[in-house]
Amino acid sequence: MVLINSVSGIRGTIGARSGEGLTPVDTVKFTTAFARFILQNRRGDGKARVIIGRDARPSGVMVSNIVAATLTACGIDVVNVGLTTTPTLEIAVVDLQGEGGIAITASHNPKQWNALKLLNHRGEFLSAKEASVVHELSRLDDFEYASPSSLGRYHNDAAALERHLDKILALPLVNVEAIRAARFRVAVDGISSGGGMAVPALLRRLGVEDIECLYCEPTGEFPHNPEPLAENLGELSEMVIKSNAHVGFAVDPDVDRLAIVMEDGEMFGEEYTLVAVADYILQHKKGNTVSNLSSTMALRDITLKAGGEYFASAVGEPHVVKMMKARKAVIGGEGNGGVIYPDLHYGRDALAGIALFLSYLATSGKSCSVLRNAYPNYFISKNKLTLDPEMDVDDIMQKMRERYSKQPVDNTDGIRIEFNDEWVHLRKSNTEPVIRIFSESDSIVKAETLASKIINDIREIVKIKTNGFTEEDRKICR
Repeated sequence: MVLINSVSGIRGTIGARSGEGLTPVDTVKFTTAFARFILQNRRGDGKARVIIGRDARPSGVMVSNIVAATLTACGIDVVNVGLTTTPTLEIAVVDLQGEGGIAITASHNPKQWNALKLLNHRGEFLSAKEASVVHELSRLDDFEYASPSSLGRYHNDAAALERHLDKILALPLVNVEAIRAARFRVAVDGISSGGGMAVPALLRRLGVEDIECLYCEPTGEFPHNPEPLAENLGELSEMVIKSNAHVGFAVDPDVDRLAIVMEDGEMFGEEYTLVAVADYILQHKKGNTVSNLSSTMALRDITLKAGGEYFASAVGEPHVVKMMKARKAVIGGEGNGGVIYPDLHYGRDALAGIALFLSYLATSGKSCSVLRNAYPNYFISKNKLTLDPEMDVDDIMQKMRERYSKQPVDNTDGIRIEFNDEWVHLRKSNTEPVIRIFSESDSIVKAETLASKIINDIREIVKIKTNGFTEEDRKICR
């Protein structure tokens, strides 16, 4: 059983001893800490209000009930938007004038996991500094709750998704007329969570009448690994081909990541979801773009071609958002299919990504495969190296900096080393003796070769024999 504190909140497995998983006791402690944080930083008079929502996993209702009860016990009003998407909740925090929000979702983790993800009054994830304050408060034992006359009030709100869709359709670059006229046939994998409800609803509002649904009943019983990667989307690819669909869309359980299947059943590429949407935005609005240091160079290429500037942030949505604001980016996100469109809100939003992508297809008259072939081909190899627990990972990272000091090196988040049109990004884990190694080149062979070189460099530094590693030491990771 696992309980992990991270920048975004707390996540863990359901069914464990206190402190060893996301138990009711741990949920109460952490929610109380967040309530205390909200009350200490509130902006106005009267009762504070927190907006909550969940994905469809089996533990969602139970955790949601505990969170709501704890917040009201702390004297905070609660508005529960129920089964929803994370971007919908983010928008609802602002619409309903909340002091913060809690998204009850473990994102792409399997159904035995759940999590509390914390939002500020802008509907954005807490900064690392703010999250550390909440974690410190959760370690205190002097919890004090409200008297009967000071308890918070509880309300349900069933209209959050419709308001979210209204805002998407009101975006000037979402071309509903063109989408309707294109008469798209769209296949959807809703992974038996909020996306199964939200994506078809969006498509209908966009004028798409021919929708093929796969796992769109939000039971929470994920029929396959819920991360929207190629290896998990075989059924959607088959459905696209069998139904002669123009495009297939897959999302993760909380609908902030978007994967696209082309009309031939092949993957558009998770790195290229943001690239395509950014390309469309930049054709209509000149400006800058942002993605994280582990994302494809293709976004940089199309941004420079459009006359804008590209910037890379540390990995993690709060870091991307912070840099987007600083650089006045017109579009940004992460290479895992996360699109952040500031004209709507500062959060990854698969629904906005779908609307903008379909608008591009409809107005350009191109098929998915033709559009994809218009972009430079880059390939990312994602690996990790597991070290012995007693090894000094910081020292290893420093020696790698020294070894490649003649190359352009970015130390913003671990080490990112550039080699002409290739790069490698090394990041250490905060919870285990692991170094994650991301590399990109113009072929997968070159990307894997670069990763192997870096791994061998680390082996040499720590003086570990090659045969001391197993296949588990070097494998695909997210």
